[in-house]
Amino acid sequence: QVQLVESGGGLVQPGGSLRLSCAASGSIFSIGAMGWYRQAPGKERELVADITSYGSTNYADSVKGRFTISRDNAKNTVYLQMNSLKPEDTAVYYCTAVFNYRPYWGQGTQVTVSS
Repeated sequence: QVQLVESGGGLVQPGGSLRLSCAASGSIFSIGAMGWYRQAPGKERELVADITSYGSTNYADSVKGRFTISRDNAKNTVYLQMNSLKPEDTAVYYCTAVFNYRPYWGQGTQVTVSS
């Protein structure tokens, strides 16, 4: 069994930055795509960014130029650097990754952007 644990969420003022991390533990012999989703109150979960095993990235239009996704395969970890944060970025952020050809999800971490 593989578990994903997110960290790095919190309260930040508009224009500020946060870095989310998501580390996997367990028996891992294969790593595929990794990504971040978010869900704001009353809204559906949406893709924020993802990164393939080869390092190709994809971003939601709303975060392009502000967020950067990266990964460290040696540490089974995916990161999300979030800059120039806006109140509309407030949501629970979930990481997801394909390990051993199966998708796994983290428990979520709250990000609140407010003055």
